[in-house]
Amino acid sequence: MKERLQKILAARGICSRRKAEEIISAGRVTCNGRLAKLGDSADPEIDKILVDGMPLPSPEEYVYILLNKPRGYVTTLSDEKGRPNAAQLVADCGKRVYPVGRLDMDSEGLLIFTNDGDFANTLMHPKHEVNKTYEVVVRGYSDAALERLKQPVELDGYLIRKPEVKLIRKSATTDRAELQVTIHEGRNRQVRRMCDMAGMNVLRLTRISEGTLQLGKLSSGRWRYLTPEEVAKLR
Repeated sequence: MKERLQKILAARGICSRRKAEEIISAGRVTCNGRLAKLGDSADPEIDKILVDGMPLPSPEEYVYILLNKPRGYVTTLSDEKGRPNAAQLVADCGKRVYPVGRLDMDSEGLLIFTNDGDFANTLMHPKHEVNKTYEVVVRGYSDAALERLKQPVELDGYLIRKPEVKLIRKSATTDRAELQVTIHEGRNRQVRRMCDMAGMNVLRLTRISEGTLQLGKLSSGRWRYLTPEEVAKLR
């Protein structure tokens, strides 16, 4: 059965559907010896599809993994600076998986890995607005700064929705505080930039939930498989 090429690449675990569109546009995909273009369709059982000259991997069983990413790890699959990669922490799962979205190097917490491109696309596509909740330790806290953080702001030319912000605790002697922040988008370093615009500096940022999935008590640097019920709810 013919399907769009980006969907085929995602389904075979090459990358997310959005990333597949970039790969196709960059001229890295051929179909039956001809350069593919965005919008092309093919039948993976009949047509010869190559990415960077290599055939697609065979269909495989999908896996869904929750990692508690430590600080100091990047989430890109390759890093020119040779920094520790979060993918190394889930390499013993026995499958070629990739992260769903990102956590910057200085952030920690919940990070999903999978080889199911459609599932990844569902979680990352802006139209689905999967909520993400963070515990944030800040310096420079004040009641006024907290109120500023609760307001919608413009990032990258995009007006983000009003975040949900709760004060967990604040220091009686310093300007430090711990907040819980829920955002509805996934702009680059969004929570850090929002706090900076409100006049607060992020000291520690931990993602504790994404959609219905909770980090729970999973230790830093450890991973586990998602249950079928967790996967179904995220879909």
